[in-house]
Amino acid sequence: MFSKLSVVNRQRRHWLFRFGGATLAFILARPRAALRSSSPYNEEGSPADHPGCHRNQKPRLVAQPGFLILEQGNGHTAMNMPLSVVENAVESAIENAVENAVVSPPARRREVALPTPDQLRGDFPLVAKLEAQIEHQRQAIRNILNGADDRLLVVIGPCSIHDEVAALEYAQRLKQLAADVSDRMLIVMRAYLEKPRTTVGWKGLLYDPERSGRGDLHQGLVRSRQLLLNLAATGLPLATEALSPFAMDYLGDLVSWTAIGARTTESQLHREMASGLPMPVGFKNGTDGGIAVATNAMQSAAHGHHHPGLSARGTPVMISTEGNADTHLVLRGGRGITNYDSHSIARATHALQQAGLKPAVMVDCSHDNACKQHERQQEIARDVVAQRRAGNRHICGLMLESFLQPGRQNDSADLQYGCSITDPCLGWEQTEALLRSL
Repeated sequence: MFSKLSVVNRQRRHWLFRFGGATLAFILARPRAALRSSSPYNEEGSPADHPGCHRNQKPRLVAQPGFLILEQGNGHTAMNMPLSVVENAVESAIENAVENAVVSPPARRREVALPTPDQLRGDFPLVAKLEAQIEHQRQAIRNILNGADDRLLVVIGPCSIHDEVAALEYAQRLKQLAADVSDRMLIVMRAYLEKPRTTVGWKGLLYDPERSGRGDLHQGLVRSRQLLLNLAATGLPLATEALSPFAMDYLGDLVSWTAIGARTTESQLHREMASGLPMPVGFKNGTDGGIAVATNAMQSAAHGHHHPGLSARGTPVMISTEGNADTHLVLRGGRGITNYDSHSIARATHALQQAGLKPAVMVDCSHDNACKQHERQQEIARDVVAQRRAGNRHICGLMLESFLQPGRQNDSADLQYGCSITDPCLGWEQTEALLRSL
């Protein structure tokens, strides 16, 4: 873009023209007499207060009326030019600069205003009774992780929720089953609203509740909070994966247990977030099957951090956390590797102890441990529980993917009710039979 700046001082007028990254300075000088009377330099070009001194001399700028002195290159060259010639040159240069100017591309994002966490929580409040229930459930999970409660922690439910009605029906069934087996296990329902993706795909109810591909985070936040409130009202403790630290400010008060996934365990942002969460957190091993990233993450989350974030009122703030000691490892296999066998679990607990961490291990019976075959979850669960009965009390829990119907389906306009559209799940009959048998 072309711009002009005019500056006046006692001696001369400067015009600075900037275009195409270059600057030309045009100086309209006064006649010699005017320069002589006001210049800090004498006739010889020496400083007036040091006659005869020619070091660091400043060139005299003398122009006849109607002429300009053109300075180029930081004043290294100067010449007198008729005003008309300069005007024509400047006009031509401006036209060329405008014609050849690089036009900035349009912005590659658009912004839609969202409610603040305070506003959303105010519209869909957590009543005191549910708040007390959730805190009690968080403490029950802590007791299992710390060995004060010898029950098995079972985190179970849909891979990700796409249908709120089906999720509520599943919760009602699971609530009854949880009551029947409460003497030996604590059941926590998966209420996963975000779906991590290796490349692209549907990212979950929170981001795209209509599955249109256009995204609607405002509607997603509203529907997600409404759903979690309804699920919590059944009396079940809820689990989710904290994929976006941003989302936990809106929904975290309704969650009793949180997972940090294999793709984000190594993320500093997620470790910082986990250090300030008020509930137990399970860190999954890396996608390659290694547990070092998870143990590092647990050590990091146990310490306090200072990091940028948003307040409940939506303003930028520095957040200072105290650290979260209620973390544990989740073994989920990786890239053709399973790690639910007794040797893998023994190595994992040894590594946790060496790192000074709580040697509590949960086994994810799905994902790479099941080699993407959802029915294998049943035999893996039985194998892990058998290890526990044989004396391995470091095994604190299981994670299973389950829904009303077995398997999975592609997203379409004609969906089968109660069937996953992401990872395949056990059906309800398989789920009930499995949990009652453990």
